[in-house]
Amino acid sequence: MLTAIMVDGGFYRKRAKYLWGDKDPKSRADEVSSYCLEHIKIAKRLEESDGLYRVFYYDSPCASGSAYHPLHKKNLNLKTNAVYQWTNSSYEEIKRKRKFALRLGWLSSATEFIIKPDSLRDVLNGKRTLESLTDFDFKLDIKQKGVDMKIGIDISSLVFKKQVSQIILIAGDSDFVPAAKQARREGIDFILDSMGQGIDQKLYEHIDGFRYPRNKIKPMTSNKRDT
Repeated sequence: MLTAIMVDGGFYRKRAKYLWGDKDPKSRADEVSSYCLEHIKIAKRLEESDGLYRVFYYDSPCASGSAYHPLHKKNLNLKTNAVYQWTNSSYEEIKRKRKFALRLGWLSSATEFIIKPDSLRDVLNGKRTLESLTDFDFKLDIKQKGVDMKIGIDISSLVFKKQVSQIILIAGDSDFVPAAKQARREGIDFILDSMGQGIDQKLYEHIDGFRYPRNKIKPMTSNKRDT
């Protein structure tokens, strides 16, 4: 039977940027498509799957209102933010990919700019002054909602309709555990890919395999931290 791949878009973008650097929306969409297809090649080679059923890409829409920025001491229009424009362009590219389904959740109503943890730590430790802070030291504090629920619903649908025999989840947290348990009880082969990020050893009891096709795209040489 076929394999479904589920991608936590927020997690993927963060890890991909850390591993392979910044890319324009089309290049990033091409990259995630190639990355997922590499999983299918491996599954076929191991005779675990007959091919790809569909890639489900989960994310939340960009905040489009206004948010107070403590550095500029005023509300900023988020639609003029480069992140807003990049993210929406990336969604359009994802929609064009064959066998990709874009699943968007929603955002909490509270959206604001906050100082990044590393920058705050440097200020508190006296390594930097408040006057040295720039836009780079701040980020939007956005809480996405509905993504985990949509993943769980899609897993249940795939399982009970017997549309796939294998599910590969590209994610980095443990929120998937209840859905993974349900899938495994119904005989689904459940594979986790955290893109090279370590996971809690206890998670191994809830999955059937742990896979990272690291040879598909060579990591760039960088001293950047994954923040």
